[in-house]
Amino acid sequence: MEEINLIIDTTKESMESSLKHLESAFNKIRAGRANPLMLQNILVEYYGTPTPLSQVANISVPDGMTLSIQPWEKSTLGAIEKAIFQSNLGFTPNNNGENIIINIPPLTEERRKDLVKQAKAECENSKVGIRKARQEANADIKKIESASEDEKKNGEEQIQSLTDKYVKMAEEHLSVKEKEIMTV
Repeated sequence: MEEINLIIDTTKESMESSLKHLESAFNKIRAGRANPLMLQNILVEYYGTPTPLSQVANISVPDGMTLSIQPWEKSTLGAIEKAIFQSNLGFTPNNNGENIIINIPPLTEERRKDLVKQAKAECENSKVGIRKARQEANADIKKIESASEDEKKNGEEQIQSLTDKYVKMAEEHLSVKEKEIMTV
């Protein structure tokens, strides 16, 4: 049935989108190593306009525990430093007049456990999104008047197998991230 296949394809895209969002959220969760994505949400006051840090400076990782921020204009060093302080990420930027160096402190056991909780919450949000896509798809399938009961049942079974597959993938992503966070 063409309508059911369209619903299944749309549901699969929605579930993939939930998984991509989970991966994006996991990239923002610090796992002990320096990562430019840690500074992704920082907005710098640039000529009176809040601008993402990545648009006013080059962010690099010289080693696993250091972030280096090289602004394109030296006049923005103070604004970048201020934005990092105000972000409440727990980083202390060191301004040497040329660039800003951030030394990433090692994670404590307690902080690692908090990050695992955060990762689990993100995974649960992703699974909720996947289940919501399933619920919407099943409702759409039930609305199709031209399909027989067997076709509807078959469509719902395919949706359920997709749901199981994507929930399992989300849990696998969580297990990898949890291991990454807890590794000292």
